[in-house]
Amino acid sequence: MAVARTRSVTLIGVTGHAVEVEADVGNGLAGISLIGLPDTTLSEARERVRSALVNSSYPWPDARITVSLFPAGLPKRGSQFDLAIAVAILGAAGVVPGERLVSYFFLGELGLDGRLRPVRGILPAVLSTAGQDGTTVVVPAANAAEAALVPGVKVVPIRDLRQLAEWLRKGAPPPEAPAPEPPAAATTTTHPGVDLADVVGQPLGRRALEVCAAGGHNLWMLGPPGTGKTLLAERLPTLLPDLELDHALEVTAIHSVAGVLPPDSPMMSRPPFVSPHHTATAAAIVGGGSTVVRPGAASLAHRGVLFLDEAPEFPRPVLDSLRQPLESGHVVVSRAAGSVTFPARFMLVLAANPCPCAQPQDPSDSCRCTPTIKRRYLGKLSGPLLDRVDMKVMVARSSKRELLADRQFVESSAVVAGRVRMARERAARRLARTPWRTNAEIPSTALHADFRPSEDAMKPLAGGLETGSLSNRGLDRIMRLSWTLADLTGKDRPEVEEVATAYALWMGV
Repeated sequence: MAVARTRSVTLIGVTGHAVEVEADVGNGLAGISLIGLPDTTLSEARERVRSALVNSSYPWPDARITVSLFPAGLPKRGSQFDLAIAVAILGAAGVVPGERLVSYFFLGELGLDGRLRPVRGILPAVLSTAGQDGTTVVVPAANAAEAALVPGVKVVPIRDLRQLAEWLRKGAPPPEAPAPEPPAAATTTTHPGVDLADVVGQPLGRRALEVCAAGGHNLWMLGPPGTGKTLLAERLPTLLPDLELDHALEVTAIHSVAGVLPPDSPMMSRPPFVSPHHTATAAAIVGGGSTVVRPGAASLAHRGVLFLDEAPEFPRPVLDSLRQPLESGHVVVSRAAGSVTFPARFMLVLAANPCPCAQPQDPSDSCRCTPTIKRRYLGKLSGPLLDRVDMKVMVARSSKRELLADRQFVESSAVVAGRVRMARERAARRLARTPWRTNAEIPSTALHADFRPSEDAMKPLAGGLETGSLSNRGLDRIMRLSWTLADLTGKDRPEVEEVATAYALWMGV
């Protein structure tokens, strides 16, 4: 047989596209050519495949070999095509039955000795094949647990090229993939020992975290150093419920493409917590790359928390790059070769000191920052960015008496997470006929049409709307926040108290 065909998958962002791999062994000067918009890594597959075949005791055809990747206009990147190219050449050379190859998808990188090495992005690649009945995907054994997370797809784990070729030749039953592990049981903490009860003296901050977790809202904390802003932010994931299955697959796919999937578990069942350093670039935050576009911190925090500590230290263009994903829930990275879209629906938590010197701000303080310096420092947080933040909380230093008095009111993460779960269940019942899960996801049109509080409840906002101090976006944020407060108190609809509290939280007073 001169031509053999099989299939593989190319990833563009976190979306997989099926690729047909054709190999033609014909007359002509011996050599191999690869066509179909391959990148540098894929072009190097010629040498890896040749060495893998020879070292696996299979003859390399002494003929002209042409490998075509269809569709030709679709960019192909990465080393996951090695296995498909190798078996297509074996099929064209008559070593394995060519008619069997068209039934499978092949993903994996070949070592020079024929071993199969794990590759990034196995989960989204296998997900893209799940819509076809009876799909079978051949993957490296190290990626089998991740690939097995996709329901309705048969996964064949392979250790090396020789094992695969012998299976294709003899038609014996394929090796069994490990059964997918169920998501981890619900836990109240992301890391052992991290608990909301550790934060004493900040009752308003703890309450803000509870509201933030219940509705998926954004938060800005302003206060001097040492008051617990970072401690509060790190404990926000402990209040969040486990990810639902579809959300867990989304998060796991993004981390798989980025190559940062935790090695101990193929499925990420807990909301991620991402805290980039203030020296991070815009590409590191929203995603980018010169050849292969990778997801940034905003996408790695999808369905979780993105925490920017010392937020004014970030360059202003980096901070403003978050404005678009905060509204749309996704990031679009445009390059000359095309655009890539990454999911990015996260809770943004900002923490900032009131001035660069970060000294106490009481009358006997040692701060020497002028009002101009303070305005310039906090001015890096632009108005449009803060307009997208639902809650703004002042975190002040607590006296010894306040610390002792607050100890009797602190609650563990488990207790607060229970109230958060009940509030989310109320919101889920209300939003059951919609595609949204939390109050923060409700769009403006639906918010004013179906979920608008009564006119009496909206009275606290009349003054801000008349003076123009309250924008339309701010109005929407306050309305969403009032629904979350109503869910936490067990009310069917927000009343004046919830709307007034939401207005105060949005204003930061």
